[in-house]
Amino acid sequence: MDKHEQLAVWLDNHHSAIGKVVDLDADTDRMLRLDFTDNNKELTITDLTDTERFSGWVSNKLTEHNCRYGIGGYFEHRTIYARSPLFDTANEPRRLHLGIDIWARAGTPVYAPLNGKVHSFRDNDNFGDYGPTIILEHDLDGLPLYTLYGHLSRESLNGLYEGKTVDKNELLGHFGNSDVNGHWPPHLHFQLMFDMEGNKGDYPGVCRYSEGDRYRLNIPDPDLLLRFPKASIV
Repeated sequence: MDKHEQLAVWLDNHHSAIGKVVDLDADTDRMLRLDFTDNNKELTITDLTDTERFSGWVSNKLTEHNCRYGIGGYFEHRTIYARSPLFDTANEPRRLHLGIDIWARAGTPVYAPLNGKVHSFRDNDNFGDYGPTIILEHDLDGLPLYTLYGHLSRESLNGLYEGKTVDKNELLGHFGNSDVNGHWPPHLHFQLMFDMEGNKGDYPGVCRYSEGDRYRLNIPDPDLLLRFPKASIV
């Protein structure tokens, strides 16, 4: 049984140990699946490089579909990273998204979905980067798991220290606005890793397409933990 299977089995057998990442009322809240691949013909490079216009597009989409959140992105090959030179590495640009994005208003609360401790944190303050980032470490009966929360508010980092205990459903922080979150429309980048590979306060959230198989071994589908009701996603 590989680590992905071990994680799925552990989560299936420990429902009471799983909390929330964001508030979601399954009876009233809806989530809009957003596509940022080449299939999205509505957004131009001009829209993407203008953070205000990009934010307006996301906000209008959520309003139009009466959705509290937008969602999507796990191993999605995205065109939106052309907006920042951060992703234009030599020979091959980084375009493959490794986590799930949850799009909503700045100030949206973020919670720890499992008991754990603070592994590391950092303000990755570059255009197109994570901005304020928190990484938690969890021990699932001997299976190590790390959860990453990117694009937070700067206040989310206040009072943190490595090794600080965090409980399931504890308020971890809030979505940051575009002035502090790496200049993105407000959203949370949520990602799982089995191994931090020596990183602290940061771990790639986007890779080259040619690196996808390697990263997939270390990065399970966040939906294993999020478990949003399928009926809520439109």
